[in-house]
Amino acid sequence: MINSRAKGARGERELAAILTDELGVVVKRKLDAARDGGDDMRVGPFSVECKRVAKSGVKVLQWMEQAKKNSGELVPIVMFRVDGGEWLTVMRLEDQLPMIRGEL
Repeated sequence: MINSRAKGARGERELAAILTDELGVVVKRKLDAARDGGDDMRVGPFSVECKRVAKSGVKVLQWMEQAKKNSGELVPIVMFRVDGGEWLTVMRLEDQLPMIRGEL
């Protein structure tokens, strides 16, 4: 459990650094998210659930439910990376359509 928590925290720091570099705004992880519940970080209109897992640990549907529960009025998204893989993002189609249309 301690190792998975540390791995999760490393993943959150890694993702926050990538988003900060790419977006030009400081993105910080919410340090109390694990203890108090809630999203891991917020970026613009997005509530981000961050996961870093082994290949056998991918549970996208569960993660999305968690993201929806914690998002409030923001758009819930899941960003995850399987060990040795690239970062991927999962979001609901209904939330992505405005982005595709250039409305968000």
